[in-house]
Amino acid sequence: MIPYGRQDISEADLAAVAEVLRSDWLTQGPAVPAFEAAVAQYCGAGHAVAVNSATSALHLAYLALGLAPGKRLWTTPNTFVATANAARMCGADVDFVDIDPHSYNLCARALESKLAEAEQTGRLPQVVAPVHFAGQSCDMAEIRRLADRYGFAIVEDASHAIGGDDEAGKIGNGSHADCTVFSFHPVKLITTGEGGMILCNRPELAERMRLLRSHGISRDPAAMTQAADGEWHYQQLELGYNYRMTDMQAALGLSQLARLDDFVARRRALVARYNQRLAGARLTLPVVAHGRPAWHLYVVLLADAGQRRVVFDALRAADIGVNVHYIPVHLQPYYQALGFAQGNFPAAENYYERALTLPLHPRLTESEQDYVVEQLLGAIERSSAA
Repeated sequence: MIPYGRQDISEADLAAVAEVLRSDWLTQGPAVPAFEAAVAQYCGAGHAVAVNSATSALHLAYLALGLAPGKRLWTTPNTFVATANAARMCGADVDFVDIDPHSYNLCARALESKLAEAEQTGRLPQVVAPVHFAGQSCDMAEIRRLADRYGFAIVEDASHAIGGDDEAGKIGNGSHADCTVFSFHPVKLITTGEGGMILCNRPELAERMRLLRSHGISRDPAAMTQAADGEWHYQQLELGYNYRMTDMQAALGLSQLARLDDFVARRRALVARYNQRLAGARLTLPVVAHGRPAWHLYVVLLADAGQRRVVFDALRAADIGVNVHYIPVHLQPYYQALGFAQGNFPAAENYYERALTLPLHPRLTESEQDYVVEQLLGAIERSSAA
């Protein structure tokens, strides 16, 4: 089957991991800080904290920014559940902002309207988490303007977007966000197997997240509440988590980072080719509203919601691993039990009913892409005639 996404592991990647396996350090050795420094330098950020998943990264970023019971986080319904769930893990309330119908990202105008209403009722959010869906930046300059006006922190969920650019430069540079989260899941732009990272420009946030990722334990004498008993001494200063990335993962990530620009260039070339081959079809193709996307996903919208299941099944039967990103989070049973319902966010719901994710990854060949296009157009024609 042609997958919608997959990793690309080279001999250099394998050698980097093997070198760690032959070393004295398998976890929290020199590869982790080296990977952190390299990603921070690539993006132009001051600090980076590597963890074992993007979900862990979101959780730590929210905690470091003070999200807690009685506080509120707003995000987009068009995301993986982790963006919202990590706020629930902090004990916070979650609400959503509908999407822009063209970029499928959180709509800045809808956010402004919802903030004005929340100010009147005293229910402003403490954190807003815009998601750079498919690798395209949200309107971060406008969201930053609203953050300064209404006093909320920004965690940009850039799980799809490392290697992409917004108007201020590389995504992750922190010009508009308090924290940026990347994912290194195997289908993402680069991989560490599982893994994630938080970038920020405030040293106190980075220090708090490093403490929380390792059980709340510190070996820094300056941070301890009493004199150390000796060099072996450590203190648990608060309740933390085991969210550490291993040196094996970091070595793979560091090797993959050296290939990131090539991966993104290949994805952009494939997207341009999809756009050319599908021009004129009864589809809505992706549009670029902000920056230069890294293109984690290539999502098309079918003309009729009733076609989606038929076309999806036809392509799966043709050994093409199409997928759907995402079921709106507020329609998940867990969130419906919290009071959300169909109709709350119509733009996200309309998008979901027609969305189809086509294969896109650096190892996708042009002949495979041609096959996907041929099968897609045939399935659309058959479903339209039915």
